[in-house]
Amino acid sequence: MMRLARLGVVVFATFVCATGIAYADARQIVVPAQVIYPGDKITDAMLSDAPEPSGELGGVLRDRAELVGKVARRTLLPGKAVLAVAVEEPRAVSMGGTVQLVYQKDGLSIVTNAQALQNGYVGQIVQVRNLESGIIVSGAIQADGTVLVNGG
Repeated sequence: MMRLARLGVVVFATFVCATGIAYADARQIVVPAQVIYPGDKITDAMLSDAPEPSGELGGVLRDRAELVGKVARRTLLPGKAVLAVAVEEPRAVSMGGTVQLVYQKDGLSIVTNAQALQNGYVGQIVQVRNLESGIIVSGAIQADGTVLVNGG
C-alpha cells in the first residue's frame, strides 16, 4: 500500500511538471489581473500574462502596449482575453463639457469658452458651440484639450 502511495505521488509530480512545461512553451497574451470597469484607464499594474487559449482569437489584443493607456468600454474580467472593441483611446473632449475655444489668424489669438457637441480624441475635428455667441464651429482637438479653429 505504501508503494502505491509513492507511485501516485510520482505520477502526480510528473503530470504537474508536464503541464508546467506545456504552459512555459505556450504563447502568452495579456489579460486583466483584476476587474476593470467601463471608463477605467488601464495601467500596467492592472494586467498580467496568461497562456494563449487554444482556438481562433480574432480581434484579441495580445501586447501590453495595445492596452496600457486605453479606457475600458465594457467590464473586463480577470484572466479573460480582451477584444480590441472593448477598449478605446481616452477622450480629450466629452460631449456637453466645457472646452476652451481658440481662434488664431495672422498672429491674432482669441480664447473663449465653448460647449462640446460631441466626444472626441486628440487630433479629431469636433463641433462646439461658442457659449457667448451661440455659434457652432468646428475645430481640431489639441493635446491640452483646447479646440483650435484656424481663421481662413
